[in-house]
Amino acid sequence: MNFRQLEAFNAVMISGSTVRAAELMGVTQPAVSRLIAELEAAVRFPLFDRVRGRLIATPEGTLFFREVEVSFKGLDRLQATAASIRDYGAGTLKIASLAAAGAILAPAAIRAFRQQNPGVRITFHITWSSAIRNGITDGQYDLGLAADEIDRSGIDSQLFGSFPGLVAMPKSHPLTLHKSITPDLIAKWPLIGLSPEDRARQRFDEAMKKAGHEPKYVIETPNAATICALAQEGDAVGLVNPLVIGEAESRTVALRPFAPEVMFRVYLLFPADIQKSALVRGFTAELFRLRNRFEMPTA
Repeated sequence: MNFRQLEAFNAVMISGSTVRAAELMGVTQPAVSRLIAELEAAVRFPLFDRVRGRLIATPEGTLFFREVEVSFKGLDRLQATAASIRDYGAGTLKIASLAAAGAILAPAAIRAFRQQNPGVRITFHITWSSAIRNGITDGQYDLGLAADEIDRSGIDSQLFGSFPGLVAMPKSHPLTLHKSITPDLIAKWPLIGLSPEDRARQRFDEAMKKAGHEPKYVIETPNAATICALAQEGDAVGLVNPLVIGEAESRTVALRPFAPEVMFRVYLLFPADIQKSALVRGFTAELFRLRNRFEMPTA
């Protein structure tokens, strides 16, 4: 008994004749008849009765077909799995992002990616950049978006983008009269700042001190979206990553570029020494496609 014989038997059972079975298999009708005869010799019972030129399955043949049918359904599943692996990698994608990129950019990329790959299961976590780096190392994530303060040794990393920071403030704030905000202008106001270990915060502090000003922080938070929320009311202002700016934020706060530019650098992280799957490459392409909308400051 071999696969070709079983394939011929299955084709005859589902099509009803050796002629149609031959068409399904892409062979001649005599070849199908020969395969059926060989299979009957192998199982040592008749699979079909020949009645007026037609093949009618015997009771034994019908019982045997039930098992053959189960086997062919399993083969179909194997073929579908192989196609999924070929086209989409393992069929799952595990993504992690820092909060700034996880607010708008990553969800937009996930939405666009799923439109092309609806069968892929996605896990998405928003967490600290250091936790993302560790998760990449441990195999918890397939790719991550992290800020530049992390240690990138031992992983595969690529600069995703450098985004010029924006000063968020209430729409009624006096600083809105200026097209850009300099250290001299912002030094007069209390500040909402990112965490001290944030590299963009450190670059902002350096720019202020170089201009002769000591930043006056009254609130600190690790999340740029929180800075936008806090800046909606009151007199405090803060520098934010433009990745967090969506339609809702642009309606509730005023945004002005800071001069000199303070860049928020975001890196893509991947496990080291592992070839990127089709899934990872596809999702990375969506991220880069959407990146451009955030690269210029919002006035």
